[in-house]
Amino acid sequence: MNHSADYQSVMNRREMLFQSAHGFGGLALMCLLERERVAAAAGVSRLVNPFLPRAPHFTPRAKSVIFLFMDGGPSQIDTFDYKPRLEQEHGQEISIKTPRTTGNIGKKLMKSPYRFRQHGECGAWVSEIFPHVATCVDDIAFIHSMYTDHAEHTAGCYFMHTGFGQQGYPSMGAWLVYGLGNECDDLPGFVVLDSGVIPRGGRDNFGSGFLPASYQGTLFRQGKHPVADILPREPQLEIQQGKLNLLRQLNQGVVENLGASPEMEAVIANYELAFRMQTGVPDLLNFHDESPATLKLYGIDQDQTDDFGRQCLLARRLVERGVRFVELVTPFRPGIDRWDQHSALPKQHRINARATDQPIAALLKDLKARGILDETLVVWGGEFGRTPMVETDEGRDHNPFGFTMWMAGGGTKGGTMYGATDDYGYFAVQDKVHVHDLHATILHLLGIEHTRLTFRFSSRDMRLTDVHGRVVDGIIA
Repeated sequence: MNHSADYQSVMNRREMLFQSAHGFGGLALMCLLERERVAAAAGVSRLVNPFLPRAPHFTPRAKSVIFLFMDGGPSQIDTFDYKPRLEQEHGQEISIKTPRTTGNIGKKLMKSPYRFRQHGECGAWVSEIFPHVATCVDDIAFIHSMYTDHAEHTAGCYFMHTGFGQQGYPSMGAWLVYGLGNECDDLPGFVVLDSGVIPRGGRDNFGSGFLPASYQGTLFRQGKHPVADILPREPQLEIQQGKLNLLRQLNQGVVENLGASPEMEAVIANYELAFRMQTGVPDLLNFHDESPATLKLYGIDQDQTDDFGRQCLLARRLVERGVRFVELVTPFRPGIDRWDQHSALPKQHRINARATDQPIAALLKDLKARGILDETLVVWGGEFGRTPMVETDEGRDHNPFGFTMWMAGGGTKGGTMYGATDDYGYFAVQDKVHVHDLHATILHLLGIEHTRLTFRFSSRDMRLTDVHGRVVDGIIA
């Protein structure tokens, strides 16, 4: 027996893995090509260019969204949901059965420490802490009957952003860019403006979840260099451009040698976007082309409103350039826990409102004056509301059962008061609007049928609204 011949005919494990490596890659490539085929059949080339603009399901009312996320949970009964009964029964025990939320609070009612007045032709009730927003009520659709599934901050923030109470799911900004692409060549489609404090749950609130990473929110920090990892690495633009061209050639060589790779194409697109942002972002942040009257309108000349005023003005500049989704969060105030006032609510809600009221009103008025409010959907609200009963030292506990959010522009019906809570402002009782309904309505206003915006994951077609959601027709113009 010729043992040497037999030895030569046998392939060892290392040789087998080496010889079959391309076979394993081929299996992966078949999967990727199938995803590309499915996307192409739907008229979408997301894997080749994740930022390519795509047609909506029907004619949209809005092109962009500005989400003013007031994390912490602003009190509806101290902002936009006036309840005279609280004044009448202040200090008495609430007469309805109430569930426990996050704290073991008492049952004594606390009236709002602020005066309410009616404003505009619509007669909307607004707290005295929002005098500037009060001048815009005829452009605002108030939803007084919101409710959610979670009474804890982290889960509540996740739910408001993603439609799920745990991390790992795409944010609605990511869903919108996935569904519609981006109309701006040198900026991301989903931008988050950092106020100094990230909402509870961290950056997963702005993540892409199981969607491709290209769709996650890009965080713009405060300061001279707002976006990490896009600073020019060379003193001259030509040198930086030369390095990018070399990187493009190397990547293209990989594609030519190993075959088409959607992931590689996405990497190339991301590098090129980052390079364009090196020149686009500084221009975006330069307010020298804004008039003194505009800067004054946003309160940029005042210490209390400067930070959030700059964010609101930047949000307007972003949507003007075609950015699809911009999120702003409550600005950091030393010693103030955003809108989460379990104590000292009379003082701290006023401070938060003072920091945001004028900039928000300026944003609405500026968008309207420029003729783009109709195509820009502005959404205001937190992850839940607050209870009508008093907690320690004039505070209020979390309330997921009934709270207020509002929308303006983007095809909404200004001067609308939709839904209602009970006489105490505790439970939504009329025309209730769940967070899934809110998401379905936002998608609808941008021309997307929420049941058709899906992504195959974990053997099911996932969507922002899960298996729920209805469009709130009552706030649509």
